[in-house]
Amino acid sequence: MRIIVGVTGASGSIYGWRLLEKLRARDGVEVHLVLSRSGERTAYLEMGKAAADFRALADCWYPVEDIGCRIASGSFRTDAMLIAPCSIHTMSSIAAGISSNLMIRAADVVLKERRKLVLMVRESPLHVGHLRSMTALAEMAAIIAPPVPAFYHHPQSVADLVEHSVDRLLDLIGLPSDDAQRWDGGQR
Repeated sequence: MRIIVGVTGASGSIYGWRLLEKLRARDGVEVHLVLSRSGERTAYLEMGKAAADFRALADCWYPVEDIGCRIASGSFRTDAMLIAPCSIHTMSSIAAGISSNLMIRAADVVLKERRKLVLMVRESPLHVGHLRSMTALAEMAAIIAPPVPAFYHHPQSVADLVEHSVDRLLDLIGLPSDDAQRWDGGQR
């Protein structure tokens, strides 16, 4: 599978990091990374990670300004794109079809080619404009998947909560984790 991963400047860069780690560990998965400038800054502030650290987890990476690279074209075959975390700015731009940078253009291509686009929108609370953008994206077949924690698996740490949210993203693109914590109907 060929997967595009976008990481924006929304808080929660750990989600993008863990997603890249899990994809990197999978056989047969080729990862193409777009890291926004705000994403670089947030990753450094939240995790002490540099852009080079994120790039090391990808097979290919592209500057956010490289609007003419291969992932900006529908003729370059990909299977899915995940943006984790996804800022409201990025989500709203995708919804409006404003392809002002590579992250947004790549998402636009994924939508027009009827491929899977999953947005881990990281914002709260939401106003009606945000909700309308989400509705428009859902009508275009994008999947809005905020990192909403689950507690049925009895998480012991923030890392457990992050892991569960990332595993849900992987489920959505058809790459389920063998070790994902799943609801078992309350069996004990």
